[in-house]
Amino acid sequence: MTLRDKVVIVTGATSGIGLATARLMSAKGAKVVCVARHASEEFYSVCADVTDRAQVFAAVEKIIGEFGKIDVLVNNAGFGISGSVEDTAEEDARRIFDVNFFGMLNFIQAVVPHMRRGGGGKIINMSSVAGELSIPFQAFYSATKSAVISLSEALRNEVAPFNIKVCCVLPGDVRTGFTSARKKNAYDNPAYGDRITKSVAAMERDERGGMSPEVIAKVVVRCASVKNPPVAVSGGAKYALFMFLARLLPRRFVNFILGRMYD
Repeated sequence: MTLRDKVVIVTGATSGIGLATARLMSAKGAKVVCVARHASEEFYSVCADVTDRAQVFAAVEKIIGEFGKIDVLVNNAGFGISGSVEDTAEEDARRIFDVNFFGMLNFIQAVVPHMRRGGGGKIINMSSVAGELSIPFQAFYSATKSAVISLSEALRNEVAPFNIKVCCVLPGDVRTGFTSARKKNAYDNPAYGDRITKSVAAMERDERGGMSPEVIAKVVVRCASVKNPPVAVSGGAKYALFMFLARLLPRRFVNFILGRMYD
């Protein structure tokens, strides 16, 4: 499927993977709409907080009024938190689910009726390798991204009769502002010693040395362009290998290795 003249919503398209995706979609001829709390200087923008259901539905209606249709939805908006499960504040745990999961859900529920009436579309949800391989001291981020995968798999079957295709993209480590924006616990129990500091430092080092956001943008555009995208696809060749091996090896062994990597 060519993307020329397709109307594509990208949430969180003002930086990182979202911005790289919006630029590549535009280069392919798509009509890109950026939805974020702040307007984009490059693309047609509709300002909305993804956690505010009323704002999301109003944004979608405005886009329909402007373009008459929505062909592709890229749910990209999200952020990370780190720290021990024991000491993470309830409001922080709820906030990350509000953005990473319920923000995505708001857009899905707003967009699906329009795609159904329009004869179909593509929904691409941004998950993470961490959604399949839970990382210690980043438990809530992993939990939100795991929830994204589960919802996407179920949604794919629910909307299949309407010619709506659903796909999950699972990036590995990517160099973006996500790293510096990660929220860290204000307090972690001294019982953990320096394990949290070392674990977070390791993941941030991997992120800063990771692939460019353009690599993931190419994966997203490919999923939007093919007739029948995969249920889920990893971003980056080495992460695809990690995922493959993780499915072959005993779960206890995989969990042990992850613990050693980030401890």
